[in-house]
Amino acid sequence: MSAMNRFAAGVPLIVRVIVGVIMSYHGYQKLVGGIGAYSEGVLEPLGVPAPQLLGTLQVYAELIGGAMLVVGLLSRAAALVQAVILVLAIFLVKLDLGLIAPMGAPLPGAELDLALIAGFIVVALLGPGWPSLDHLFGIEKSIPLTVEREQVAREAS
Repeated sequence: MSAMNRFAAGVPLIVRVIVGVIMSYHGYQKLVGGIGAYSEGVLEPLGVPAPQLLGTLQVYAELIGGAMLVVGLLSRAAALVQAVILVLAIFLVKLDLGLIAPMGAPLPGAELDLALIAGFIVVALLGPGWPSLDHLFGIEKSIPLTVEREQVAREAS
């Protein structure tokens, strides 16, 4: 098995941790800055409906869901929830800004959101990778295909 194939088994783990840290930190920033300040200062002026409710849900979903991805707990579900949050953010806030916002725009464009969604799709489809709490608790029983092939090759020889 080539060296690249051996490293491919680690892709779900690496992607899961990176997107989890990013989302968790974004939630943490909003929490520390004040959910009310975020809701009233960012979401309300942008015309987001029910900004206090959606802001609160967003902050905790980002913080908790991101942390769940980092440790690999209910990873596929957490990834899907995070993807939904970002799809909503794109439709509610970023459509007018475009893919890459022009200089001086109040917010970045949708590029980071789309990159993170791609990462969440990797986790949702490939699983959390190993190690993860999903594997420890028996929630996730699959192992990456490249690891499985390597084990089969060893047993055959």
